Amino acid sequence: MSERRTTLSVLDLVPVRNDQDTRDALSSTLALARAADDLGYERYWLAEHHNMPAVAATNPPVLIGLVAGATSRIRVGSGGVMLPNHAPLVVAEQFALLEAAFPGRIDLGIGRAPGSDPVTSYALRHGAGGVSDEAVTHFPEYVDNVLAMMEPDGVGLSVQGRTYPLKATPGARSVPMIWLLGSSDYSARLAAEKGMPYVFAHHFSGSGTAEAIELYRSSFRPSPELAAPRTFLTVNASVADTDEEARRLALPQLQAMLTLRTGGDLKPQRLVEEAEKVELPPAHLDLMDAMSQRWVIGSAETARARIAELAATYDVDEVMVHPVGGAYTGTDPDRSPAREETLRLLAD
Repeated sequence: MSERRTTLSVLDLVPVRNDQDTRDALSSTLALARAADDLGYERYWLAEHHNMPAVAATNPPVLIGLVAGATSRIRVGSGGVMLPNHAPLVVAEQFALLEAAFPGRIDLGIGRAPGSDPVTSYALRHGAGGVSDEAVTHFPEYVDNVLAMMEPDGVGLSVQGRTYPLKATPGARSVPMIWLLGSSDYSARLAAEKGMPYVFAHHFSGSGTAEAIELYRSSFRPSPELAAPRTFLTVNASVADTDEEARRLALPQLQAMLTLRTGGDLKPQRLVEEAEKVELPPAHLDLMDAMSQRWVIGSAETARARIAELAATYDVDEVMVHPVGGAYTGTDPDRSPAREETLRLLAD
């Protein structure tokens, strides 16, 4: 029996270390994207997070344009656009333009969570976009609106008894591939009902993955766009020459996630040497160890075996890797060598 081949993709939050500014973080992301493109990765997705000192991925459409323009082959998309933060027409216009500029290479991943703190959510929803506080409850309707507006024929919008044509872009020839994302069973049910591809945020949640994927598969209704369920797995990864080196490089991100989970004060990501000096209470060490068990941390051999195990466990043909390796003092701020090495070692 031949060994099952696992397709690899990349998730990027555009991390900001404490030796970097936003420009440096963007340069690191573009270098990482070029490496992924050269190494044969399937897709490169960019997240949406707001008002976080260690994350520069605030605007997926802008980042997608930068990354797609810096690469030649890889699919580029959002992982994801948090639709309740935005007017559906704006999202449809953005991604229709991206698809026109890079036909056949754009993915629109849509999420339901706000992806930010309450203050930022208020600013997003009551600023220029004017999205209402009830936007989350209208999520299924908003998804339908985005899908319809991006179709080449557009939609008919009824206003004061008349129907007006509405298109996201004047001359669309194709539409992006549209995915629903989630960390609960809500989006799994909705994706199955609408016949859409679906991704569970295993890298963030770490629990409930099997149940959500099974619910999606068992409830799936074929659509004109998708005849059978399509899903993949996301996972945090730090890969280096040795297991010990991979653990060292994962430490800054593990501490950042610990801070997020325990309500601590978020800051730019520490360098490895700084992270190694941090003393944590036993309960926090136990929580951090439990998180690390759900990540892929180790040498190339260890990591590849772990990814193959995850793919088999959840019966997926694709795994999206979120490279989390930190940096040592003196690292070029324009690059993230450990993140690039994770991709190289897994691709080899």
